[in-house]
Amino acid sequence: MKKNKISKNWVNKQRRDTYVRQSKVDGYRARSAYKLIEIDEKYKIFRGGMSVIDIGAAPGSWSQYASKMVKNGKIISIDLKEMEEIKNIIQIKGDFTEEDIQNQIKYHLYKEADVVMSDMAVNTTGIKNIDSIQTGELCKEAMIFSKKIISDKGFFISKIFMGSTFNEIVALGKKFFKEVRVFKPKSSRKDSKESFIICKILR
Repeated sequence: MKKNKISKNWVNKQRRDTYVRQSKVDGYRARSAYKLIEIDEKYKIFRGGMSVIDIGAAPGSWSQYASKMVKNGKIISIDLKEMEEIKNIIQIKGDFTEEDIQNQIKYHLYKEADVVMSDMAVNTTGIKNIDSIQTGELCKEAMIFSKKIISDKGFFISKIFMGSTFNEIVALGKKFFKEVRVFKPKSSRKDSKESFIICKILR
């Protein structure tokens, strides 16, 4: 009964959500596109010719937006799930934390990455601290990997949850990058604990 109530609330919330409606108009696969749009408008990230790695890409709305902005560049999208094709994007299905998948990413890069972005989150348990820790670990893995493949002036963008790992992630960001910002887009739901860390220029 409780599960039905939760899913009914979710459906109602989706119906009322202006970003869900807007995503259908604009042709994005998910409302999360607008979070990246706001990040880009604020921090001026994307331009033509860039190489972009999108980790935890499914259903693909971040890759869709990046492909509009990065003309003649390269976008590599990775996810555990099968993703519907997006034109001019290299898609890799697998666990990004595995060495084999990371090697595949490196194989497709013809130069260092300009942007590594991650909207990864674990399947939530509903226990906020556990969710924060597990998603935090994914963020740290993505950041450590980005350090190996990113250009000196590159950007690293990742979802993070407010919680016990938050300070640790910010500290790691400052260890690797000269500029570190934390930003919560308007399109991020008010009741969500998520924010995004934006790191720039390798140390």
